Amino acid sequence: MTFRVLAALLCLLAGASASAAEQIRPAPEGPSATTAKSLVVAQRQMIVAADPLAAEAGREIMRQGGSAADAAIAAELVLGLVEPQSSGLGGGAFLVYWDAQSRSLATFDGRETAPAAAKPDRFLRDGKPMPFEAAVRSGLSVGVPGLMRTLEAVHRRFGKLSWASLFAPAIKLAEEGFAVSPRLAALLAASKAENFSAGARARFFDENDTPIPAGDVMTNAAYAATLKAIAEKGADAFYSGPIADAIVKAVQGATSIPGDMTAADLAGYVAKERDPVCVDYRARKICGMGPPSSGAMTVGSVLKLIEPFPEVQGSAAMMSAPALHIIAEAEKLAYADRNRYIADPDRISVPSGLMDDAYLAERRKLIDLQKAMDKAEPGIPPGLAKKTFGKDFTNEVPGTTHMSIIDADGNALAMTATIESAFGSHLWAAGFFLNNELTDFSFVPFDEKGMPVANAVAGGKRPRSSMAPTIVLDAQGTPEIVTGSPGGSQIILYVVKTLVGLIDWGLDAQKSAALANFGSQGGAFIIEYSPYYVWPAFDLTAYGHAIGNATMTSGVHTIVRKDGHLEGGADPRREGVALGD
Repeated sequence: MTFRVLAALLCLLAGASASAAEQIRPAPEGPSATTAKSLVVAQRQMIVAADPLAAEAGREIMRQGGSAADAAIAAELVLGLVEPQSSGLGGGAFLVYWDAQSRSLATFDGRETAPAAAKPDRFLRDGKPMPFEAAVRSGLSVGVPGLMRTLEAVHRRFGKLSWASLFAPAIKLAEEGFAVSPRLAALLAASKAENFSAGARARFFDENDTPIPAGDVMTNAAYAATLKAIAEKGADAFYSGPIADAIVKAVQGATSIPGDMTAADLAGYVAKERDPVCVDYRARKICGMGPPSSGAMTVGSVLKLIEPFPEVQGSAAMMSAPALHIIAEAEKLAYADRNRYIADPDRISVPSGLMDDAYLAERRKLIDLQKAMDKAEPGIPPGLAKKTFGKDFTNEVPGTTHMSIIDADGNALAMTATIESAFGSHLWAAGFFLNNELTDFSFVPFDEKGMPVANAVAGGKRPRSSMAPTIVLDAQGTPEIVTGSPGGSQIILYVVKTLVGLIDWGLDAQKSAALANFGSQGGAFIIEYSPYYVWPAFDLTAYGHAIGNATMTSGVHTIVRKDGHLEGGADPRREGVALGD
């Protein structure tokens, strides 16, 4: 790219319309250093996770004969210690598992739930939505954590090693210490000490409120004690007894706005096994998590919408203006349906026909190859209940972590785990942060026409998610791709980009992870603005797109089975690595 073209593009970004800029929130879990990474090749087994210590723990478990499920548990327990800003015991997860023996997929819903006392007006004050950040850093935002019940359920189905043995790596690191990573240090430095509850503030900041720097060795005795209790007694030790009491105390005692979670809410939590959602795409099956995650349905809808267009296919189409235009238009349509219709399926009726071929064929007619649509409206899919839903007001923020695993027996796992925003609610209990997942609900329960919002708050309800842990089966029905990403509502954009990069543009796992992020959630066409990425010379404004730029801090972690070996790629925007044997 010439300097003149780059300068013109930067001027275009700077001159983006105000309406486009308003649609892009700064990522609460923002960017840190970008590190160039190389493709990793292994022969038998591989894990790609967001921190080297976590990836090493998972690989060691597999070397001991553990399954992909065992490796994921060990790795996630380490992530809760060394990457506490993104996930941990105080949050939840969605997990997709391929069992090689039965040649079948299973998906596990570990989404957090609202306390029984939660009402639709939870985040309203005088009839208006309360400030978003005030809601985040309060007891109101904390959902009942689902991670531990989920890991226990997956272990019972697919674990090979003992439950307690999987806790050993994290317990050792918590007791002996680990070096604070540059990313954790950078996110702490960008935070205000007074926003953290007292326990967290004392752990991550000194007496002068200076955050702990990168490289300092940190221990966490409270986390080690919590893990020991769960290792000995199972997840019951988390959902009742001293750990549960500490969670309730932290939520109800929040100094900003107290919450209403009770011991009964924790004791009643259930992780649910649900049917996977799969779509056919270019002789493959793209499979993932169904509602309350919107990830698989929205990713699948986008892929089905773009599939017939030759402008998207082939290496010459990579990052071309016609391809990006078509993908963005498909994303607008898919997000419109997602926002209107997808929520907790145990509480609302999700239309059965959102991904029907005939319905998507009609939606595809709305894509003009020459002009961007002003606004995508939701369609009327088959299976829509007579009582439909109103305009959505959910504001989902980017956080979270993702890991991908294939073990020596051919089992595959994709898990996306989260506490929502960076450091979640900033509340601290028993050595870990508590989530702010309930801010993933729509703050407004009815739209201006008085229609109920599908993703409104209700007691016991699970907020909609965009997490999209994905396993792609090849023409023989064997896992070919395992992928996913953190990033809030933009997760869908990152997973679409990754799958198109791998399947349509012929990129390898590392190049697809590193590819610049782009897409539309219904408004502006947003592109990743970073000094590490130089965009090609195209002008999407010729199609009528408003252009916005954002940091778009993805964390794509991918494994691809190719020619009898495994190839792994870790997103250069975060600290993840691929390790294998």
